[in-house]
Amino acid sequence: MHVTMREGWTDERLDEFGKRMDERFDRVDEKFDEVRGEMKQGFAEVDRRFGDIDKRFDGVEKRFEGVDKRFGEVGEQLDKLDGRLESMQKTLVFGVIAMSSAYMAGFAALVTQL
Repeated sequence: MHVTMREGWTDERLDEFGKRMDERFDRVDEKFDEVRGEMKQGFAEVDRRFGDIDKRFDGVEKRFEGVDKRFGEVGEQLDKLDGRLESMQKTLVFGVIAMSSAYMAGFAALVTQL
């Protein structure tokens, strides 16, 4: 069976097809707008979280500055203590030499008395 197509029928079908395509593309545009909105919200959330992370790192940086300052103070105290230890060491060495000399003089006195 052979169907003849009329020009009007083809034009009507093309117009209807064009309208349906416009409706579908409008829905696609709406979906893209929804996706764009969700992406904006997601990026805003990521930005907010990175802001929170930046605040935390600022806190950590302040803590490290405090620790660094304390290590500097400990280093200064060790430098002062090192000077004291050095003078104590010298004193002990001189004391041992003096005691050894006294013992040797005592032994020498004992030996000469015999």
